[in-house]
Amino acid sequence: MEETSNNRMQGLRAHEANIQAGQLIYNLMKSTLGPKGMDKMILHPSGKVTITNDGVTILNEMQIGQPAAKMIAEAAQTQEEEIGDGTTTVAMLAGKLLENAGVLIKKNIHPTTISKGYILAMKKCKEFLEELAIKNLSKDQLIHISTTALTGKGAEEHKELLSKLVVKAVLQAKEKENIKIERVKGKSIEDSELIEGMVLPNPVLLESMPKKVKNAKILLADFDLQIKNPEMDVQAQVSSPDQLREFAERDKADLDEMINKIINTKASVVICQKGIDDYVQQKLAENNIMAIRRLAKYDMDHLALATNGVLCSGIDQISEKILGNAGLVEEEKNKEGSLIYVRDCPNKKAICILLCGTTSHVLDEIRRAVTDSLGDVIDCYIENKAVQGGGAIEMALSKRLKEYSTELGGREQLAVEEFANALESIPQALAENAGLDSINVLTELKNKHKKSNNYGLNLFTNKIEDVVKAGIIEPLKIKSQAISSATEVSTMVLRIDDILAAKEFENAQ
Repeated sequence: MEETSNNRMQGLRAHEANIQAGQLIYNLMKSTLGPKGMDKMILHPSGKVTITNDGVTILNEMQIGQPAAKMIAEAAQTQEEEIGDGTTTVAMLAGKLLENAGVLIKKNIHPTTISKGYILAMKKCKEFLEELAIKNLSKDQLIHISTTALTGKGAEEHKELLSKLVVKAVLQAKEKENIKIERVKGKSIEDSELIEGMVLPNPVLLESMPKKVKNAKILLADFDLQIKNPEMDVQAQVSSPDQLREFAERDKADLDEMINKIINTKASVVICQKGIDDYVQQKLAENNIMAIRRLAKYDMDHLALATNGVLCSGIDQISEKILGNAGLVEEEKNKEGSLIYVRDCPNKKAICILLCGTTSHVLDEIRRAVTDSLGDVIDCYIENKAVQGGGAIEMALSKRLKEYSTELGGREQLAVEEFANALESIPQALAENAGLDSINVLTELKNKHKKSNNYGLNLFTNKIEDVVKAGIIEPLKIKSQAISSATEVSTMVLRIDDILAAKEFENAQ
C-alpha cells in the first residue's frame, strides 16, 4: 500500500517525500557555498530581517516543518555546536545523498542496501582523509585556514585583519573556552581588536565614581552587596518608631561592615555579579572606587581567569588576597551605551576579541564569520591536521571511492559510486557560484587529480590550481564530521518507510 490516508504515507511515497525534502535543502543551500556564494534575506512576520549566508542560521531562521528537512537542519545544528563550521556542507551533502538514493531506489535497489553502501563509503572517507591530511601546520597555515573560513562572508573585505586576530587569540588562549567575543556598534570593522582581558557591556554605576583606573585592584563578588530579603515570608511586629529605627540601623551596620571590609582590601574596582545597594554605591564612590553590577556568570568566570582573581561568594571571604589585577579599567561611552574595558590583565590566556561594525546586521554577520573562523583554527591547532580546500579534497575522496567501489560485490557498489558523485556536488556548486562552467571544471579537476590530490578551485583567480600552495586549506576535523553527519542523517531518513500523524493515528486505533 502506497498511501492509506491524507495523514499517512507509506512505501515509495514516503521515500519520495523525504527525498524531495533533501533536494529542497540542497537547492536552497548550494548558492551560499564558497567565497562567491550569495546571501539569503529572511523576512520574519514580526518585521525582523536576517541577511546571511551562514548555513545553520538560514535553516534555523526558516523554521522548517517537514520532518526529513528538519532532521537535516538538526544535523547542521549539531555540526555548528560541536565543530563551529561546515554546516552548509552538511546540509548540501545530506540533500545530495538523498537525491542520489532516489535514483537507486527507482532502479529497485532497496534503501537498506543503499544505507549500507553509504556507511561503507563514509568509513572509507575517514581513512582517506587521514592519508591525505596536511600535518604539522605553521602559523601562516593557520592564518590561511582562518582566511578561508572568513571568505565569502560579511567579513571578507577585512579578512586579513580578522584572521590575524583569530590566530593570535588561539595561539595565546590555547582553548576556545578562554576566548570571548564582544561586539560594539558604531565603529568601523578596522577598529576591531584583541584585548588581553575583557570588555563588559555594563556602565559604571554612578557619575561620581572614577571612569578610569590604572593598575586596578579588582574585587569580584558573586553575591549581593545589599541586604537580602528573606526567602520565606517573615512577619515582624513593630510597635514603635524606635523599633523601626533599630531595624534600619542594624541593616546599615551590616552594610557598613561590608563597605569597610572592601575599603580595607584597597580594592579600586568592585565588579558584582548581582545587585549593589544604593547606600553601598554611594560609599564606594566617596572612597573613589569604581563599581559595576549585574554581570553574567560566564563574564565573571572570564574576569577571574584574566585577572587571576578569586570569585568571592560571601562577606567573610573579602580580603586582599582574592583581588584580581588589571593594568587599566576604563569606561567608554558611545551612542549605544557604555562599555567597560578591562585591559592588560596578567593571565594572557584570557582573551577578548572585540568586533566593531556600523550596523547590527554587519555585526551579526561578522560575529558568525569570526565564530566559524575561530572554530576552524582551534580545531587545526589541537588536531594539527588540515586538508585541501577549494573542492580538492572532495574530488580526491570521490576518485578514491570510485576505485574502492570496484572491489565490492553486490549492489552496495552502486551506493558507494553515488556517494562519490554526491561529494562532487561541492566543487560543482563552488564553480556554479563563481559563474564558471561546472561540467568543464569537474572534467578538468578529474584530469588534474590523476597527477596530484592538491588541485582545486582558486576562486580568487577563477582557476584550477594547487590549492595548498595557494593557501586554501581547511580543517580535517570539519570535513570528517560533515561527512559523518550528512551520512548519518541521510541513512536515517532512508530507513523511514512510513510517515504518519501520530495524534490522528492514535484516534483511529
